Amino acid sequence: MTPQADRDKPQEAGTRAMLDGFAAGDPDEVLRLGDVLAGLSERSFGMLLFVSTIAAFIPIPGVGGAVSGPLVVLIGLQLLIGLRKPWLPGFLARRGPHRHAMARFRNLLSPWLARLERVVRPRATGLLDHPAASAFTGLLLVLLGVLLSLPIPFTNFLFGALLLLFALALLERDGRLMAVAWALGAIAVAVFGVLSGSLATMIGGWIDRLM
Repeated sequence: MTPQADRDKPQEAGTRAMLDGFAAGDPDEVLRLGDVLAGLSERSFGMLLFVSTIAAFIPIPGVGGAVSGPLVVLIGLQLLIGLRKPWLPGFLARRGPHRHAMARFRNLLSPWLARLERVVRPRATGLLDHPAASAFTGLLLVLLGVLLSLPIPFTNFLFGALLLLFALALLERDGRLMAVAWALGAIAVAVFGVLSGSLATMIGGWIDRLM
């Protein structure tokens, strides 16, 4: 899509507005992931990643990564193989966060989202939609999801914040923000994965089992 087409495209609801909508209503109602993604088209991967990252901010060691990590890997694999919209197995599509959890998450992020929404906008969408770019995003999400799943102390919030950058770039259709997320994601993989040996060991084990 050209820059002119990006500018001419009708303005869609921003991330904060969508979160406000999901938080409104019965606090105990479960927001099923299948319903959350309905009608979001090209932004659906961003919203699924956003919702999947919520558990990373649970302040209980091991719990957040065990929930968010596999979901992030699932999203990354689908981008890596070139799916245009997310696929969820039925048992996941029927589950999701409660509205009160979305409200707490919105309140936590609202000051940061308010600042980011002043500068993010649809642009450089080739960094989102080109098959090679989408595959690279997927690869980084797979690696970050694996790292999030590992019991690396004090990293859940760090990986969660980084994954939110990816999610916001996809939601706001901002290729420049995605480029920033790529750079920070690659650094995180190098520092916490390759240099520590944890990621390389896990991937090596997977390869050995497949051979």
